[in-house]
Amino acid sequence: MSARRMYGRAALVMALLSAGCGGGGGGTPTSPTPSGGGGAAAAVTVNIVATSGSQAFTPNPAALAGAGTVAWRNNDGLVHRIVANDGTFDTGDIAPGATSRAIQSPAAGTNYHCSLHPAMIGAISPSQGEPPPPCTGPYCD
Repeated sequence: MSARRMYGRAALVMALLSAGCGGGGGGTPTSPTPSGGGGAAAAVTVNIVATSGSQAFTPNPAALAGAGTVAWRNNDGLVHRIVANDGTFDTGDIAPGATSRAIQSPAAGTNYHCSLHPAMIGAISPSQGEPPPPCTGPYCD
């Protein structure tokens, strides 16, 4: 493939990615630094299926067996951006059909929302059958 063609494709991809951003703040996506070590971490994928509040995520709450990673798969037709209520992580924009990078979830679980659609709320439980941490602030039911 020619260099000119590669640059053209790269420019198209960048244009599409920036066009999908509907606001919700700039900045670089962040995630907490994993702490501790040893053992395989659990991995969970949460599907984004709509923009209808807590029904927008499945499973909700998502459950991890201890510390692990969570990624969000956008099965909706709109761009979404998942942010922890306490600000510890931000997935960046997730285009329709895309999956976010894996985020290290806090061992105690956490609550999150879509910064582009604030009524979309979700939670991560620290383990199966255990409730997520209490939700406080503007992004709660």
